[in-house]
Order: sequence, then C-alpha cells, then structure tokens
Amino acid sequence: MKPAHEAFAPNKSTHPILTEAYDADEHAQNLTNWQQQYDQVSGGGFYGSIAELALPQLQVFKEHTSHALRQTCNVWSDSIWLGLPENGHKVSRINGLEIKDEHVMCRPGDTEFELITPEDFNIFGIVITQQALQAVADIQGLELNWLDLVQHGRLAVPRKTLYHIRYVLNRMLNEDHNATPSKVLNDMVMMSVLEVLKQESHETPVLPSFQRRKAVVDKVKAFVESHPDSPVTVTELCEFANVSRRTLQYSFTSVLGISPVQFIRASRLNGVRRALHQNQFKPVADRESISDIASQWGFWHLSQFAKDYKQLFGERPSETLQR
Repeated sequence: MKPAHEAFAPNKSTHPILTEAYDADEHAQNLTNWQQQYDQVSGGGFYGSIAELALPQLQVFKEHTSHALRQTCNVWSDSIWLGLPENGHKVSRINGLEIKDEHVMCRPGDTEFELITPEDFNIFGIVITQQALQAVADIQGLELNWLDLVQHGRLAVPRKTLYHIRYVLNRMLNEDHNATPSKVLNDMVMMSVLEVLKQESHETPVLPSFQRRKAVVDKVKAFVESHPDSPVTVTELCEFANVSRRTLQYSFTSVLGISPVQFIRASRLNGVRRALHQNQFKPVADRESISDIASQWGFWHLSQFAKDYKQLFGERPSETLQR
C-alpha cells in the first residue's frame, strides 16, 4: 500500500479542487487523506467548503465552516501540518490552547489533535512530508527545530510574515494554475513554510493551571464517551473528577469554550446524527428506528430530543433520514 502522501504526485499542471458539504461530519471526510470527526456545536444548517491543491509531497487547502465545531483530526503519516486561521480575531483552540493573531498551528502526522473553531471560520492548511521539508531546509542551510514542530500545538510568528503567507495561499487557491508548472507552485509553498520556520519563536510553556484544567476536561470527556446511553449529571461529573462545580465549569469553558452540559448534549446529538447516516447503509431488515438510536445516546424523552436535534442541526431527525 502506498504512503498517503503519494496521492500528491507531480503534475504538468495543477488547479484547486473545490468540495462542498451540508453536514459537518460529511465535510470532515472531504479533506484528502485526513482522518477526522467533526461535531457541530452551534445551531443551524451547516455549510462547509474546501479548496484543495495537490502538489509533489504537499497538500495545500483553504477550509470554510459556517458553524462552531469540535474537531478531532489526524493527518497522514510522516508529515507536518501548519494551520493558519484567516482571521486571528476569532477565537480558536488547538488542544485547548488559544490561537492568537501571531500563532500558527502545528502538528505532526499520526498524532491526534483537537480543534475548537468558531462560526464563519476560514483556515489555510499546509501539509508537507517531513522528508521533503528536511531536504529543502538543508538546501537553504536552515536547521529545523523538530522539538517545536512535534511537541507544541502552536508556533509564534511575526504577523507581517503570516499576512504575506496568507496572501500567497489565497492567490494559489483562488486561481486556476493550468499554465503554471507544479514545481513552481511547490517552490512557492516550500519557501513560505521555511519563512515561517525561520522566524518562529519558542512558545511560552503551558502553565500548570492549564494542564490541570485540561486533565479535568479529558477525564470527563472520556467518562461521557464511554457511557453514551447513561444519563449524566453535573454533580456526578464533579464527583467523578473530584472537583467543584465551579472548577468543572471553568475548565470546560477555558479549554473547549463551552460548558459541560453543552458538551454532553452536542456530542450525543452528533453521535445520533452519525448513527442516522450509517443506518441508511444497513440492510432494510437491520435498520433501527429513530427512537432506538436516540435511546442509545441517552435521549429518553423523544419530544425534547427532537426539539434539541432541530435546534442544533436546523432539521428534524426524520429529515436527516430522508436526505
């Protein structure tokens, strides 16, 4: 089986490919060679688009999402991902760490990470094989700080540099490049990446207080996800995590941007939505009813469940099945 990055092979001409989706988790599957799961957090009908450009050992894309999301992401093996929000004024988080104007997100391949993104969010992404990045760095005489690249979720870079790179990527992803050799586009991206890495500075270490809050959130998330059909109260979660109600609330809002109750409701409703989609691929005799699926995710009052479902996704569960 070929490595994932071999899907991005040299072409004589290259042009961006646009994909669109009206379901958050379906949209997550549209990014080539990524393993992702998106949970919609804010209410209403979702729309997402991805403009993607394939280059030798490189993937460049711009992603738009209409609603606030909690994303679980994993990029292809032996690679490095750089993520640049188009507008740093909107709060986004990587593994609970807030992304500001001067930040670039950064994660290695085969390493799961979590993104929290706001409504009407645009982000540029560059994925490059580690081998290609090292080769270009050697040619340019740049010593890469691999510790920063693989251990930290964000890099601090001068805003002027980030503005220039966003401009270059936006031009690349909004124009047809049939007349431009792929090696020219490839060189433009490589030089932009090296410019980021030349100027990135070491991030301030994560404070112990944040690590404690993140540990509380991770512990509660694991508990909730392992008991999808059980009613869960905030009091029960406090006892399980051995924290006060105030600490639990602050931990969730500072790390995920939502309360524990909002997290439970959104994650379970998204679980129902995924199950409804998967239900359609089963033999007719094995398909489950909406009420059966809802109960498997802890929703026992069907009228309230239907109301909550429509409020989050902008459609009734039955409409999801029909669509």
